[in-house]
Order: sequence, then structure tokens, then C-alpha cells
Amino acid sequence: MASNICLFPGTFDPVTLGHKDIIDRALPMFDKLVIGIGRNANKSTMFSEEQRLSWIKEIYKDNPKVEVLAYDGLTVECCKRVGASYILRGIRYVNDFEYEKAIADMNRSISDGIETIFLTCLPKYMSVASTLIRDVYRNGGVVSQFLPDPVNKSLFPDK
Repeated sequence: MASNICLFPGTFDPVTLGHKDIIDRALPMFDKLVIGIGRNANKSTMFSEEQRLSWIKEIYKDNPKVEVLAYDGLTVECCKRVGASYILRGIRYVNDFEYEKAIADMNRSISDGIETIFLTCLPKYMSVASTLIRDVYRNGGVVSQFLPDPVNKSLFPDK
């Protein structure tokens, strides 16, 4: 029998309310949701891996269905290591879907039995992208309305 474990891969740099929305809506569908922080040699991150792991652990500290880890290599190999039969991806725009579908097709062709599940984000999170948040934050803009409390407390300890 296939596992009812799902991997939600990403860089989560930083984790946003958009990520949290996708995770929260996916949780009822799975016995376990593993949030995988992928180490991507082609991406330089603003926040340390330890910080990103810590944020997610803090957000979901009271939910035993959520695990968080960092991984190298192929996402499908991480799925095999954690026993996941599903990969979760959030979709904001049509071009997100086209890009994510190509990855899902590749993953399916190299690892039979792992399906990708797409969840569309709520309209209020359409513009919430980690890349945009990093740019606004780097330039001194206000980003707290896009971030979960543990991230805000870490980035803005005096507020």
C-alpha cells in the first residue's frame, strides 16, 4: 500500500504566509507532511538553513503531522528516504503551473509511484513570493504582513 506521506519541497527563504496557507490546507489530506528545505547550489539564500528550519519547526511545533528537514539532491530521492508518495507544490499563476508540470512530469518519469499534487494559493497570497519579500526586506520596506509570527519575531524583535 502506498504511503500517505507528502513532501513539500522548497527553499522557504523566508517561509511566508503563502507557504503556510498551502501547508495548512494540505495537512488534512495526508498522514504526514514533510517540509523539505532543498539545498540548491544554484541559489544563494538570504537566511541560513538553520534559521529556515527553526522557523518552520516553531510554526508547526504543536502539529505532530509536520516534519521538517533539509536535503541535497533530487526531490524524488528525498521522497524515497522519507517514504513519501506525494510531492506538494503551490501554484500562484499559470506560468507557475507550466513550470511545475514540467518538473512533475520529469519526476514521474524517473521515479514511478510519486505523484505531484498542486494546490492553488488563495487570491490574497498571489503576490506573496519569497523573492519579492527578500527584495523589499533588503531595501528596508515593510514585509511583516506577509510573514508568519515566528518569522516576524525573528526579523523584527523590537516590534
